[in-house]
Amino acid sequence: MSSLAHLLLSLPLVLAAIAASAAEIRYYQVPDGAGPHDVAPAPDGSVWYTAQGQGALGRLDPRTGAVEQIPLGEGSAPHGVIVGPEGAAWVTDGGLNAIVRLDPATKAVTAFPLPRTRGYANLNTAAFDGEGVLWFTGQNGIYGRLDPRSGALEVRDAPRGRGPYGIAATPKGVVYYASLAGSHIARIEPGSGEATVIEPPTKGQGARRVWSDSRGRIWVSEWNSGQVSRYDPASGEWRSWRLPGERPRVYAVYVDDEDKVWVSDFGANALVRFDPATERFESFPSDRPNAAVRQLLGRAGEVWGAESGTDRLVVIRYR
Repeated sequence: MSSLAHLLLSLPLVLAAIAASAAEIRYYQVPDGAGPHDVAPAPDGSVWYTAQGQGALGRLDPRTGAVEQIPLGEGSAPHGVIVGPEGAAWVTDGGLNAIVRLDPATKAVTAFPLPRTRGYANLNTAAFDGEGVLWFTGQNGIYGRLDPRSGALEVRDAPRGRGPYGIAATPKGVVYYASLAGSHIARIEPGSGEATVIEPPTKGQGARRVWSDSRGRIWVSEWNSGQVSRYDPASGEWRSWRLPGERPRVYAVYVDDEDKVWVSDFGANALVRFDPATERFESFPSDRPNAAVRQLLGRAGEVWGAESGTDRLVVIRYR
């Protein structure tokens, strides 16, 4: 075969590889002082975000850039937001010490306060299990659940006290959370609701957030160690990869629809994509200093984050 013929035959593969790695970054400004913390893309194409600095839940229309903020109540300081199975936005509100539901059609706000006897929980994030029950974390040493059908809310003591932070469910609906202060992850047992501690191999790593890939393996962002780690529940095996750079600080983690792993690195002021197949990192630095992306979430072809330090939302569209 001539060299020209070989080049022509290989050209489609080269172009496909270029297309697969292509990514578009776009930023959306939100009100000054909003301090956006978490984001949640919605089925209708809009994107929810918690305006932690202004006690509101924001909604962005990416097509127009229009932003609307809905107040959640006096004293509100919302941390996490996710979209529930029924399409509503569910918020973990540290200021209200409550789980909050916002109806996207009516904009009605419903609060489910934690029992006063539990005190201040420092609520963090939430995830739905396979039965439609909402599980949540509080850094002051609690985790809990809320049944949206009955409104019944239960708060439990975390097995090792302070630290429960990020939380996520596997495709089969099993819930795991990360303990930042406790430097471990935990599996919430279906049925009993008991939390079983799982020790990462790196001591004092500062497990901050967790996410599941399509195979139910748990990815962990490690704030203290600068690593992203993976736990396989089927085998009990752990693997860890340190991010490039002198002092990576890995905050958020999210696994996209192609099983690529995304993290936010405060040390590099960047979002970083990790390909487990090639074990290669690709960095997408912010165009402004102190972006401080504290959480990532996405939908097919998109990864969203909130730049809490710049009052912007950021999206990377990767195909």
